[in-house]
Amino acid sequence: MAGQSDPHLSLFSPSEVEFVSEDEIVEIVPNIRMEALNMICGDFGPFFPQIASKVPLWLAVALKRRGKCTVRAPEWMTVDRLTQVLEAERESPREFQPLPFHYIEVSKLLFDHARDDISDAYLVRSLIEDIRDVRFHKVETGLETISGRTHAVKLKNLSAMEVNIVRPFMVRTLQAFYKHDSPQMIQQADTTGSRSTPVTDRGPRRDLRRR
Repeated sequence: MAGQSDPHLSLFSPSEVEFVSEDEIVEIVPNIRMEALNMICGDFGPFFPQIASKVPLWLAVALKRRGKCTVRAPEWMTVDRLTQVLEAERESPREFQPLPFHYIEVSKLLFDHARDDISDAYLVRSLIEDIRDVRFHKVETGLETISGRTHAVKLKNLSAMEVNIVRPFMVRTLQAFYKHDSPQMIQQADTTGSRSTPVTDRGPRRDLRRR
């Protein structure tokens, strides 16, 4: 991707990350009959009343706005599932629980446009916010351990929004270490340079005669 080497260019705005997430597939239940929709990204439909169909999130939002369907919340957007995730996140300070890559953006779009289709919407939203806060705290704690000896950082199961926030800062930090040299690297270089190279004994040397 263009701009990966430049942390400023690789930073997307929240609305841009949200735009990418709109291609995620969700399930809807139409309340009308409609022919198939032939899109560049694929064909969706035909649609029949009360028969569930899978469509991109952007299409689900568009149909929902027109009152032509209800949206089924993803399986992970339940109180029981999110409670388990939150407990696991708190019990594992060094690990991130697997969640959909766009869980933050998808949940936001569903709360904005299909809140009435989500069971226990207030509690679900509260749990997602708690999970997000716990995970961001883990990220901040992990960044504090970066030193001059750090060549790479592995953070497994981060979401798109979390990666988008962390990546530019991480790249700038590592670039600063290598540009200005941390005390650890300077000390290591001095130690290496001060070591004398052993000389192999090759026998008696012959004196050069002056011509």
